[in-house]
Amino acid sequence: MEGRQDLTLTVNGQQRRVSVEGGETLLTVLRDQLALTGAKRGCNQGVCGSCTIAVDGWPVRGCLSLAAACEGREITTIEGAGADPAMGVLQRQFAERGAVQCGFCTPGMLISARRLIADTPQPGVEEVQAALSGNICRCTGYRKIVDAVLAAAAELAP
Repeated sequence: MEGRQDLTLTVNGQQRRVSVEGGETLLTVLRDQLALTGAKRGCNQGVCGSCTIAVDGWPVRGCLSLAAACEGREITTIEGAGADPAMGVLQRQFAERGAVQCGFCTPGMLISARRLIADTPQPGVEEVQAALSGNICRCTGYRKIVDAVLAAAAELAP
């Protein structure tokens, strides 16, 4: 595809008009055009998970997702996830349990953890570890993160 393409993306419940190059990633559009900087540009190869956002409710790597392929889909960034009461519980548990240090990986961890809790309301340690395995944290180790997700799941359990 040559030149720019105009798109309408649904981001955090709002229609947003953007103009993209053919190979432009969703991460670039979110950060550079829409000033939504919660998803981080880390490895830019889909390995670290710091760019994780939700598309139609599923965690995806923003650095690997083409913006043009996301037209007509519901895109939720960490900025838009705050309206979700379960996300609020996750955020509070992360803060209370010291699962946040530098914060670079935290948005991706939260997006991934939210999907886990939606699918598995009472996950075990191994399920949390598997769900977060695509998100790298270079600061905390992972024990406090896993504990925070388990605590949030217990609080939200039916």
